[in-house]
Amino acid sequence: MTIDSAAATVPTTPGFVRKLIALDIDGTILHEDGTLPDSAVREVHRLRDAGHEVMLATGRSVAMTLPVLDRLDITPAYVVASNGAILLKRDPSAPTGYRRHHVETFNPTEVLRRIRPHLTHANYAVEDETGLYRYSGSFPDGTLGAISEEVPFEQLCNEPATRVVVISPSHAMAEFVAAVELMGLHQVSYNVGWTAWLDIAPDGVNKSTALERVRLALGFDGEHVVTVGDGRNDIEMLAWTVQQGGRAIAMGQAPPEVVAVASETTARDTADGLAQALATL
Repeated sequence: MTIDSAAATVPTTPGFVRKLIALDIDGTILHEDGTLPDSAVREVHRLRDAGHEVMLATGRSVAMTLPVLDRLDITPAYVVASNGAILLKRDPSAPTGYRRHHVETFNPTEVLRRIRPHLTHANYAVEDETGLYRYSGSFPDGTLGAISEEVPFEQLCNEPATRVVVISPSHAMAEFVAAVELMGLHQVSYNVGWTAWLDIAPDGVNKSTALERVRLALGFDGEHVVTVGDGRNDIEMLAWTVQQGGRAIAMGQAPPEVVAVASETTARDTADGLAQALATL
């Protein structure tokens, strides 16, 4: 039976300290092929049933995030999506069980026009606050979710965006990172993914900014926060956790710059790293 975390009764066991546990999805909960290990599910359920608040903090869109909640069989009070640009709040009366609680948008025109001369053969997509992706070029099946519309490049500049996505398969990773560094993207937040994939968000917005809203809303002390992630878009989240005095756990396959900001490291995702980390709580 699913427990609604927003309404769950906190255990009164002597010495129990309730924790806010925020988990990345891809490369942390799910393997690259979409596999969800039983060991991770068992640990998530153990912590949920003990009264801890287990939630998701992901770069995925809302439409790509909610099915993972179903697979995990959890209903946390809040969910961080789109790298912090969208914060969902549990609402059983909503069709999906969640409603948009806080949304950050920006005008993508300047950043798109600045990037394109550097990456002329790249593919571009803009996500709006409803989860609709408008894209120009070609994206692998499933990467943009079910709600997407192909448009000419200039139409990508028409609407406020929660995120801009740029992929350039023709670039080697080092070459792609070098091109991004030359662009001078100072008015937005951006993260380079595992491949030649660039996520651009409103300035100052990332997973940690949304999680701070959650922490304050639910009344958790910083030292009782636990975060787990593996990607460059987890750097701010892990660093924020360390600053709060909490536990910031990097997955074993995380790049060096991600490991450097975490307080500890677990095994890689394919070696049950998440389950091992959660078992220590």
